[in-house]
Amino acid sequence: MASTSARTAKTQRPGYACTECGWTAAKWAGRCGECQAWGTVVEDAPTSSGPRTVATTAARAPARPIGEIDVEAARARPTGVGELDRVLGGGLVPGAVVLMAGEPGVGKSTLLLDVAARVARADGQRVLYITGEESAGQVRLRAERIHALAPDLLLAAETDLGTVLGHIEASRPTMIVVDSVQTIGSAQVDGAPGGVSQVREVAAALIAVAKERDIPAVLVGHVTKDGSVAGPRTLEHLVDVVCQFEGDRHSRLRMVRATKNRYGPTDEVGCFDLSEHGIVGLADPSGLFLSHAVHHVAGTCVTVTLEGRRPLATEVQALVVPSMLSNPRRTTSGVDSSRLAMILAVLQRRAGVPLADKDVYVSTIGGARVAEPASDLAVALATASGMENVALADGLVAVGEVGLAGEIRPVVGLTRRLAEARRLGFRRAVVPVGGVEPGQALDGLELLEASHLGHALELSRGSRLRSA
Repeated sequence: MASTSARTAKTQRPGYACTECGWTAAKWAGRCGECQAWGTVVEDAPTSSGPRTVATTAARAPARPIGEIDVEAARARPTGVGELDRVLGGGLVPGAVVLMAGEPGVGKSTLLLDVAARVARADGQRVLYITGEESAGQVRLRAERIHALAPDLLLAAETDLGTVLGHIEASRPTMIVVDSVQTIGSAQVDGAPGGVSQVREVAAALIAVAKERDIPAVLVGHVTKDGSVAGPRTLEHLVDVVCQFEGDRHSRLRMVRATKNRYGPTDEVGCFDLSEHGIVGLADPSGLFLSHAVHHVAGTCVTVTLEGRRPLATEVQALVVPSMLSNPRRTTSGVDSSRLAMILAVLQRRAGVPLADKDVYVSTIGGARVAEPASDLAVALATASGMENVALADGLVAVGEVGLAGEIRPVVGLTRRLAEARRLGFRRAVVPVGGVEPGQALDGLELLEASHLGHALELSRGSRLRSA
């Protein structure tokens, strides 16, 4: 008897959890041991009962052979937004729960309101939009601005979980949107909305309703200052799809990528254009990253990056000027600063480009972010062009990774990148030797294969390129 009471007391002993990442501890701490955030560790209510080992309810349906399961009801249904369907793997699957995370102001609510209106305009579709951050009037004004008014789009401004479940029971929608899961609270759980226990309870209740009624549910999630989804880590394991909404607030381009997807790929990227009239999918976003200058200037080079499986042409610009400082400046925008420092060192050591006493500024067009090694060659050629103040030829694109020895290494998906460059009208491409397999036709695109950075610079300075 004494041992039983001791185990019960141990089970009911309170624990502590971080409201940012869900880290748990037996004692309170002022700083989270996982995410290193201060003041986020709060008391977490303990479980009052042990694990359940006896079935309390009978099964609703007997188990069947897997070959007899009907798959038509589990097919993805398009949302009407092609770029989002690309990321989701064809659309929303009945009963699927999607977590859409992103920074404040990136456009999550605008996109989901547009998706909800498109689904509601379909025959026999009723969508319930729960807003916990804004009033119903504010959402209505946004819907008018982006032309997202639909008769079967139901709107409710609620922050109580029980009331939200009551709305679902009364309206019987075919789709649910909750904006956001951190603002909904349950009266049965201690703590303020947004805490670890509250987010876990709210998410579990909404997931149970979605699975029971076979209706898709989209949950909007906040992110922490390091860009990860706020709340317990188990939240990402409970949902079926986790989408990350990315974008610079100074740029109109927005990207949605799936970091977890049980029904489709995780290497697709959806591109959107966010403006005052709403958010629009971009089937061909390459034009946002290319300048439309009347004449070519020195210090510019175009590369083709891969966002998931989608090739995007991006223009890199470099400005090289004499420095008046003992430590010359190396300033970047859209380019990894440590990667640029390595490329500048290789240029000076392996190609003889004097940059030790020069200020170097490297930027991309349209707010694009170039992080993969395939853009090294374009950054190097743009910097050398800016140093010599001689423009590269019109219609030239460069793709390749630069090693510390100055060698040009092959990159993944080179054929796909070159096909995109040819489609956009580029006529020549500086590429690594052996990067394109024999037999792959790239008519209209001249390949200038380079094995070393110095060789690539010679090809870009050639007389046939100057006369282009």
